[in-house]
Amino acid sequence: MATHMSRCRTWSRVQRFGIAAYRKYSSGGGYPNVSLSSPLPGIPKPVFASVDGHEKYETHITTLDNGLRVASQNKFGQFCTVGILVSSGSRHEAKYPSGIAHFLEKLAFSSTAQFGSKDEILLTLEKHGGICDCQTSRDTTTYAVSAEVRGLDTVVSLLSDAVLQPRLLDEEIEMTRMAVRFELEDLNMRPDPEPLLTEMIHAAAYRGNTVGLPRFCPADNVEKIDKKVLHSYMSSYYCPERMVLAGVGIEHEQLVECARKYLLDVKPVWGESKAANVDLSVAQYTGGIVKMEKDMSDVSLGPTPIPELTHIMIGLESCSFLEDDFISFAVLNMMMGGGGSFSAGGPGKGMFTRLYLNVLNRHHWMYNATSYHHSYEDSGLMCIHASADPRQVREMVEIITREFIQMARNAGEMELERAKTQLKSMLMMNLESRPVIFEDVGRQVLSTGKRKLPHELCALISNVTASDIKRVTTKMLRSKPSVAALGDLAELPSYEHIQAALSSKDGRLPRMFRLSR
Repeated sequence: MATHMSRCRTWSRVQRFGIAAYRKYSSGGGYPNVSLSSPLPGIPKPVFASVDGHEKYETHITTLDNGLRVASQNKFGQFCTVGILVSSGSRHEAKYPSGIAHFLEKLAFSSTAQFGSKDEILLTLEKHGGICDCQTSRDTTTYAVSAEVRGLDTVVSLLSDAVLQPRLLDEEIEMTRMAVRFELEDLNMRPDPEPLLTEMIHAAAYRGNTVGLPRFCPADNVEKIDKKVLHSYMSSYYCPERMVLAGVGIEHEQLVECARKYLLDVKPVWGESKAANVDLSVAQYTGGIVKMEKDMSDVSLGPTPIPELTHIMIGLESCSFLEDDFISFAVLNMMMGGGGSFSAGGPGKGMFTRLYLNVLNRHHWMYNATSYHHSYEDSGLMCIHASADPRQVREMVEIITREFIQMARNAGEMELERAKTQLKSMLMMNLESRPVIFEDVGRQVLSTGKRKLPHELCALISNVTASDIKRVTTKMLRSKPSVAALGDLAELPSYEHIQAALSSKDGRLPRMFRLSR
C-alpha cells in the first residue's frame, strides 16, 4: 500500500512538472528541476515596480505669513530629518567681530527657555531615538535633528526653542571659549592641513571681504564675543525671511502645521528681529597670496611618521552656483579629480582623472594632488592642492600651473563622458542618504526659493560638451591667481612668477639663473 502511494505521488509530480523536469537521485528521493527563467505554473503574474528616473514625490514648498519657508520631501521610513537653515555665516560678520558663527555652532542645543540644559534636550530626543547637530559654513547655519516620525511635534518645538530662545548663559559662553581655543590649537597641529589651507586660500582670494572673512574665530576675538554681541548679530540675521524649515521623511501638511504652531508668532529672546541691518555685500575676488612658514617635520611622530611636506594650494575664480556654468565647472572638477599618492581603488576612485594620470603617476615624489571647487551665491573658487618634499616645491608649482593651462585644451570624448558619468553617479549615491537630501532641499530653497530635482541635474550634466569646458576654463584663466602656502617655503616661487606661468601658453615658470648653489 505504501509503495502504491509513493508511486502516485511521483506520478503527480511528473504530471505537474513534466518528465524532463523530474530527476531521480541515488538516495531514492526526487526533486523537481524548475526553470528559473519561466513563470511557475498556477502562480499569478507578478507586477514589478518601474523605474523612470523621476522622483514621484517632489519637493513641496509653503511660505508662512511671517516669511518663513517650509520645504519637505517625502521618503518612506520610520525616521525623518528636520532642521532649520539660516542664511547666516562667517561672510556676514563684516560689522561684527569675526567668529560669531563659530561660537553659535558650539552653543547650539544648549539651555533654552523650555530646556534647562543640553542634557535635557538629549534626553527628550532619546525618547524618539533622535540625535541633533549644528553646523556652520561661510554662508549658512544649519540646526538639524533626526528622529522617529512620531516625534515630529516635539522635534519642531525643540528646534524653535534652540534657534529663537537660547539662554546663552555666562558659563555656557565660557565653556564655548575653551572649546574654540582647543579647536584653534588642534587646527594648527593636525596632520591633515586641508581645513587650514582652505581657510588660507579663501583669505587670499577674497581679501578682507565676505567669504574671505575667517570661518574659525581668530584667537584675538575669543574674549570679545559675549551675550550682547551674539544677541545683536542674531537680531539682524535670525529673522523668519532668512530661514527655511526643511524636512525629509514626513508629510508636508504635518510639517506646515507644526511650523505654524511653533514658528509663526514666536518672539525671539533678543526681541524683535529686523533684517534692515543685514550685510548685502557681494563677494569681491581679489586674488593674492597667503603664506605660513611652519616646521612640518614633527606633525606626525611614531613608528611610521609622515615625512616633512610643503603644501601649496593654487586657485582661480570660477562662478556662483546660481550661474549656468556651475554644472560645467562641476564636470571639470570631476575630470581633474586626483587624491593622495596612496589612494587605493579602481576607476570609481578617480584613478583615471587627470591629476592621477598626468601628475601622481608620473611624479612619484608628489604625495598629493587634488582638485576642489568651492561655490557660493555670488562667486566661486576652483583650486588644486598639492604636497611634496620642501626641496621640490618649485617643480611642484610648475606642474600644477601646467595642469591649469592644459584644462583649456579640448577634453577627450572618453574622459569627458567618464567625468560626467562619475558626477551623476556620485550625485545619485549621495542622495540615497536622508540627511544629504535634507541638506540639499534646505540649501536650494534657502538660496533660490525652489529645488532642482536629481533627474533635472543629471540632464544638465549630460548636456555639458567639450566646448563648454574649454570656454569656462579660458574665462577662469583670465583671473588673478590665489595662492596658499604652508610649511618650508624656501623654494616657493614668487607670486609674480606664478601669475606669469598661468598667463603663458605652456604654464612654465620663468627661468631663474643662480651664480652659486
